[in-house]
Amino acid sequence: MKFEEIQKLWSSDCAIDETELSQEAVKIPQLHNKYLILYSNEKLKFKDMSFIFTSLRRRKRDYYSGRMTEEELEAVDWEPFQLKLLKVDIQEYIDSDENVIESKKLLAVQEEKVNYLEAIVRSLTNRGYLIKNA
Repeated sequence: MKFEEIQKLWSSDCAIDETELSQEAVKIPQLHNKYLILYSNEKLKFKDMSFIFTSLRRRKRDYYSGRMTEEELEAVDWEPFQLKLLKVDIQEYIDSDENVIESKKLLAVQEEKVNYLEAIVRSLTNRGYLIKNA
């Protein structure tokens, strides 16, 4: 699910109708379940993406250090790296690699979705108190 979709969904669900507080109180478990499911799914996706990113970094380290075989290069459709780098320079090349940067961006967006959904779930936990105070 896209981040913008989650934001729109929450924008419509976060409103509390002050004239129907009893109905709003009854809706809390349903909303909590709805967003807890989204949170769990997005968090699992984030963890999966983290593992993929770790694997990509390792493959890029092998690539820039010249340890990848021809078969491995063909499997990922990369051209052989022609330069010989010092160990201290390899991390700089990894950090500036387009694949790594794109993967970091995707991971950052996914992490933001998880944080946003976590905040929603916490908000729903306190929603009963808000209704009672109203």
